[in-house]
Amino acid sequence: MPQFINDPTLPKPTFPGSHMVVDDHYVFISGLTIADIVEDDPLTGDVAKETHRIMRELERMLRQEELEWRDVVRVDIHLKNLGDIARFDSVYAEFFEAGQYPARTCTESPKLCGGASVEITLMASRRRLTAARGTPQPDADTGPE
Repeated sequence: MPQFINDPTLPKPTFPGSHMVVDDHYVFISGLTIADIVEDDPLTGDVAKETHRIMRELERMLRQEELEWRDVVRVDIHLKNLGDIARFDSVYAEFFEAGQYPARTCTESPKLCGGASVEITLMASRRRLTAARGTPQPDADTGPE
């Protein structure tokens, strides 16, 4: 049964949704922008600084669920200006082991909440954590026989 979680360190969502939805297999974290993070200096307008701060916040949220970046299997990114992708990627790549990047989608979205330059949504698998706890795992599907 999924749990619907609102992080007490973040402002309550102004939309009908939750910060995180967690079940036995996955953790889904709603899109996060710099405008969603309580700070005196929101860093709005600098895609590299926004990305770094958002990734740190996502990392904190993953740790609440005993997960790490290596557990992330999918990321959706919205950039205000797709021309900023190289600056975004230079920060984003620092959080993952080289060659172990999650599947991702990146789109240009010129009207992000709060005037943000970037929004990041992610999905993480709990399989490694579940396996470490000794919970039986289904056999891997190796495709058609």
